[in-house]
Order: sequence, then C-alpha cells, then structure tokens
Amino acid sequence: MPIVRVHSESMHALWLEQRILRKRDDIPVPRPGPGEALVRVRLAGICGTDRELLRGYYPFLGIPGHEFVGEIAQCPKASHLGRRVVGEINLSCGYCHECLAKRKTHCLNRKVLGIRDHDGAFAEFLTLPLDNLHRIPDCVSDEQAVFTEPLAAALRIREQLAIRPADKVLVVGAGRLGQLIARVLAASGCRPSVVARHGRQRSLLEDKNIPWLDEVSVKPGRHDVVVEASGSAGGLDLALRALRPRGRLILKSTYGGETALPLSRLVVNEIELIGSRCGPFPPALRMLELGLLDPCDLIDAHYALDDFETAFNQAAQAGAMKVLLRP
Repeated sequence: MPIVRVHSESMHALWLEQRILRKRDDIPVPRPGPGEALVRVRLAGICGTDRELLRGYYPFLGIPGHEFVGEIAQCPKASHLGRRVVGEINLSCGYCHECLAKRKTHCLNRKVLGIRDHDGAFAEFLTLPLDNLHRIPDCVSDEQAVFTEPLAAALRIREQLAIRPADKVLVVGAGRLGQLIARVLAASGCRPSVVARHGRQRSLLEDKNIPWLDEVSVKPGRHDVVVEASGSAGGLDLALRALRPRGRLILKSTYGGETALPLSRLVVNEIELIGSRCGPFPPALRMLELGLLDPCDLIDAHYALDDFETAFNQAAQAGAMKVLLRP
C-alpha cells in the first residue's frame, strides 16, 4: 500500500465518552483496512448532530465529527495520494438485503463516521473506504468543501419529491442546515419562506433574497410543503400547523429522546410524512464547482482542536452558524 509518512504513532483528537468531550494526545493513528484510505484531516465542521451526541442522542464512544475536508495520506492507489477529498459518512457492509437493494445508506450493519461505531473527523487522521471518498475540484476551497455533507443532505429533498415553482414552501428553522435547504430550494426554482428567529439568520436570508417570517406570522394550513429543520419539538408543532390538508412534511431534524406526534391530525389531514437524511455528494460538489451556491458566508469562526470548548460553546449559541476546527 503506498504510504505518506506519518510522523507519530499517536495523534491529537477529541474523545467523547459518557457525554463528556475532552482532548487526547494518545489516540493511535488509525490503520486503514482493505479498500480503505487513511485521510489527514485539514478542516472539520461542528454539526448539530455532534452537539446532540453530547446530550445523549446516541451512546457514541470515540472520536465524533463527520463534516470534513482532508487529503489522502495512505491508500491502495498511488495516484490518489495527496488528493483533497470529502467523504460520505455511511460505511455499508455490502451484503445485507438493504445493500443488495442499492439502499446502502440504510445498510443493516452500517457504521457512521463520528456517530456510530467508527471514529470521526475531530482528529488529525481518519479512515474511510475509498468508495466513500470524493475528489474536491481544484476551484473549490476547503471552506466551501467542508459544507459538502450538509449540502448533500439539503439536496436529498430534491431527490425525494418534486417541488413545483408554484408550491407554497416553508422551511422551519434558519440555522446552518435550514439556510442551505432554503438556498437549494431557491436554486430549484421555487420561492421558499423561512421561519427565522435571530437577526443574523434573517440577514443571511435577505442577502439571498429569500423571504423570512417570525413564528406568529405563519398562517395555519396554507403551505403545500414544509421542511422541518429546527431541531426542536416546537418547530415540529409549527410545521404541522402550517401544512394544508394533504400537504407534505419533510423531517430533517434528529431529536434526542422521544418526540410526540399528533397521529390523529396526520391521519385526518392525510399528511404525507417524509424522513430525509443523507444525500448525494457529486451534485453537491458540482454546485460548489459551478458557483451555484457559496456557503462561506455561513462560517462564524475557525478554532484549533485545543480550543474545542470555546468552539463548541460558540456553536451552541442562539443563531450561531458554522464553526470549524483545524486539527
């Protein structure tokens, strides 16, 4: 296997255990398995899911982080060494019935980078299968490319349902993901409105000519499609109230613990409920390459791993956008 020399057997990383995050300098550099690459992390983003892990969303033990830009340090193909890459986060087994049905993101045995049974990106190095890695176009900066995973998640909505220009569309939540969803939908030809609470969120939307409104201004039963991306039970309730009968509700939020759903209302109003998770990387990179979407205005700050507490505190502030970590 071609190798770029790693100067130490151990690396710096953030370690999550029993909902406590700390920095460690004694984590062994991971060894790639067959068909895998060792990736040197250049930049990583703090996601809402990372913060939910600290609250117990999933009992993860290890290195969190799944939004990253890196360069290949070791892999079976010498021509790939040094290549800048982003990586899909689901590691599938390839042999269960979901994989054989080409639903690999729903693999029954899947591991998920930095979320489930596979160490993630808040470290100097990580490993992923070569099939998960996508080359970053030269004209796309690290700061742009680090948004590939959430941008792909936003694009998943376009895969799941056709939204017509005439549809009345509402996005509930104007955080990092909500902003990307609104931009993707606007680029698709419809004109979404976005529920936004904070001044920075509203300014970002105004800069893109995307209308925003506050919660009390949402008229009940008027919207054909509502995307719930607030991460809160209150946002889910607002989304349901905003939908017309036979409307479509797209759920993007992951909630820790149990969340109540008014099933009778869903049945009586014949609401179509669509869960939406990971999306396609190649179209996301293509959008960035063509300049159809530039997410860099969503970056609030860069921090070193040593300053992770400050970084996570900033990411948790109301109205905060993307906070990045440099290993």
